[in-house]
Amino acid sequence: MAAQAELPSQVAVVGLGRSGLAVVRFLLQRGVTVLACDDRDEAALRPALSELGPLRNDPRLRLHLGGLRADVLCSVGLVVLSPGVPPTREPIVAARTAGIAITGEIELACLFVAAPIVGITGTNGKSTVTSLCGAIAEETGQPSFCGGNLGTPLISAVADGSPAIGPQGIVVCELSSYQLETATRLHCVAAAVLNLTPDHLDRYPSLSAYGDAKARIFNNPVAITDGVSQRPGLKRVRVLCADDPEVLALYERSHGQAPALLFSTRTTPPQGLFIGPHQLSAWVDEPRGDLVLSLPQASAEERYPIAELQIIGRHNQGNALAALLLMRASGLARAEHARAALRRFAPLPHRMQLVGEHAGIRYYDDSKGTNVDAVVAGLDGFPRPFSLIAGGRHKGGSYAPLVKVLSDLPKKTPCRGVIAIGEAAPLLLDALGGSPFPVEIAPTLPDAVCRATALCQAGDAVVLSPACSSFDMFRDYAHRAEVFVQAVRSLSDARHVDAASTAARAAHS
Repeated sequence: MAAQAELPSQVAVVGLGRSGLAVVRFLLQRGVTVLACDDRDEAALRPALSELGPLRNDPRLRLHLGGLRADVLCSVGLVVLSPGVPPTREPIVAARTAGIAITGEIELACLFVAAPIVGITGTNGKSTVTSLCGAIAEETGQPSFCGGNLGTPLISAVADGSPAIGPQGIVVCELSSYQLETATRLHCVAAAVLNLTPDHLDRYPSLSAYGDAKARIFNNPVAITDGVSQRPGLKRVRVLCADDPEVLALYERSHGQAPALLFSTRTTPPQGLFIGPHQLSAWVDEPRGDLVLSLPQASAEERYPIAELQIIGRHNQGNALAALLLMRASGLARAEHARAALRRFAPLPHRMQLVGEHAGIRYYDDSKGTNVDAVVAGLDGFPRPFSLIAGGRHKGGSYAPLVKVLSDLPKKTPCRGVIAIGEAAPLLLDALGGSPFPVEIAPTLPDAVCRATALCQAGDAVVLSPACSSFDMFRDYAHRAEVFVQAVRSLSDARHVDAASTAARAAHS
C-alpha cells in the first residue's frame, strides 16, 4: 500500500454530501478532529449525519452548520472541499490567502492508493466508460474498485482498507471537472478525456475554463508510487477522442506534444493514421463490424465484434473504444479480459437499456437522454428500425440536430415515426413537420407506447429518448422510466427483459 500520508490534527470538511461524509468518516477513523461545515442546518442534515453511525457521537466531530465561516476554515491545517462547493466562495478564498491547504476527496484519497488509477472525464459518456473499465478490471481477477464521481467515493475504499487500493489492485474512477479542480498530485496511469461540450457554465466563465479543469486529469504522469512503478508491463497512456475538435484543441493547449492515443468512430485508416503528433489507435471497421485496436506494444491489430456488444449506438462504440484503449494499452488487462467484459456489460439504467419485448419488437429506455445532443448520440448508429417517443419540458435548445439525425438514418434502419409527449410536444411537431415519417402527439406516456408500437413491425424497436427534462409530467427521469416500463409490461403478451441476462441474445441479433 502507499505510504500513509501525514494528516493534520484538525481538518475542515466543507460540504456534507456523499463524498463529504465519506471524508468525515475516514478522518475520524484516523483520530483527526473534524470540523464539519455546511450551509444547511442540523435539522436538514439529520438523515445524512445518521449515516455516520456511532461516529456521529465522536467528540472529535464538531459541526459548523448554517453557513461557511472564514474563522473556522482558517483555524485548521487542511480544508477538504466537496465537489459541489465552488472554490471561489469567500471563506474558502480567505483560508487559501491565509496559507491553509485546500484539497478535495479524490486528491486526499489518492495519497493512500498504491494501485494504478484509471481516470475518465468528459461531458458525456464517462459513466459508461468508467463502468466498462471496471467490468474489464473485474475480469482480470485482480482486486478492483470502480467509483469516484460514479457511485462510491474513492476515500471509502481507503477507509475500508480495500485490497483494490494496494499494489496488485486496479482503481477506476470517473472524475468530474469539480473533482479535478483540487487535484494537484492525482496520478492516473491511464487517463481519458472523452468529449467537451458546454456545461456547468454557471461555475466556469467559459468552455475553455471548463476544459482546463478536465485537462488536469493528464497531470503528474510520473508522480506514482513505488508499488505502481515496479508493476511489470504497465504503460502510462493518455486517451483522447479524435472526433472532438474541442478535446484535441484542449490537449494541444494544455499538454502540447506529449504522446496520446486517439480513438474514432468516424476516421479509419487509410484516411488518417495520425492526427497531428498523436496516433489513431482505435477505430470502427464498419464493413467487418469490428472495433479495432492498434496498440503501440502489439504486433497485430486486435478486433472485437460489435455484434457482441449489449450497448448500442455509435456513441457507445466510441465508449467501448475508449475503455479498450485505457485497459489494453496500459497493460492492465489482456485481450480475453476485455472481450469477456464487452460481452457481458449491460447498459447503465435509463441509458438505452433494453427493458422489454412484445411481438418481436424491442423496447429501450433512454430516459436519461434529457438533452438533444445525448439523444442524437444514442440514435446515430441505432442498429434497427425504430419509433421514437420524445418530449417533456423544453430546455431551450434547438431540435434541428434531432431532425437531422432522423432524416439521415440509413434506409435499412429508418425512423418509423415520432410520438411527442409533454409540454414540448407542439415544438417537436413543428420542428419535425415535413418529415418522411408520421409525427403524432400523445396525451400520456402509456398512450405514446401504444402508438409507437403500432408504427413498428417485428424486428423493430420503440425507443424512449425524450431530449427534454421530465418535470412537466414526472418526478424525475427515473420516474418517467418506471412509467415507460410499466406501459411496456401492460402490452398483451409483453415480457420484461432483464438487461443483465441478454448477452447471448445480443451477440446474435
